[in-house]
Amino acid sequence: MPVTIHVEQHFTAGAVVRDVVIGMADGLTVPFALAAGLSGALDTSSIIVTAGLAEVAAGSIAMGLGGYLAAKSDAEHYASERVREQREVKEIPAEEIKETMEIFESYGLTPEESKKVVQALSRRPETWVDFMMRFELGLEKPDARRAARSALTIGGAYVVGGLIPLSPYLMLASARRALPVSVGVTLLALGVFGYIKGRFTGSRPVRSAMQTVFIGAVAAGMAFLLARAIS
Repeated sequence: MPVTIHVEQHFTAGAVVRDVVIGMADGLTVPFALAAGLSGALDTSSIIVTAGLAEVAAGSIAMGLGGYLAAKSDAEHYASERVREQREVKEIPAEEIKETMEIFESYGLTPEESKKVVQALSRRPETWVDFMMRFELGLEKPDARRAARSALTIGGAYVVGGLIPLSPYLMLASARRALPVSVGVTLLALGVFGYIKGRFTGSRPVRSAMQTVFIGAVAAGMAFLLARAIS
């Protein structure tokens, strides 16, 4: 009888998708709102392009730096908590055994079954610490290269997103003519981005697309009306 090989397929790029979502969402929305707001007061596309590109450059650096610092903070937090667990396993093993027993029993194991597993873990201190980090504290060991990769991913996604609403202003000299084109292109991009984000994150794609478009439209509309009121 032929044996069917079972292959499990799981999505494992959650951190990368999160970084892309963070960068792209802000990249589409902030320069879009800026360009729309300036279009309410100016009719010269070159000025809007200059301001928009400056914002995209500054925004991508700021967002990338924020992603880098957040990832570094996660790594430092994990390291400090691991040192604490290593100390507790060494200095107060009885208390750690009690906590480990409670974890297993919370999954439905009997005290007798839990005791055997805990005894095996206690003979392997580093494995025990790994277990407690994951199941007591809910912390996964971060990738050492995560900080730099997160910074580049968020910053790059911000640049890509930011160039979309500015592209009509690069092609049309009149800002008032470029504005409706920018609105259409950006709302379409927001919808596509929201739909794809929904597919990756497990939420309803259509609902995610509608929410993303709504947020972008409100931000741009408020900026445009504010600029009109000031001018």
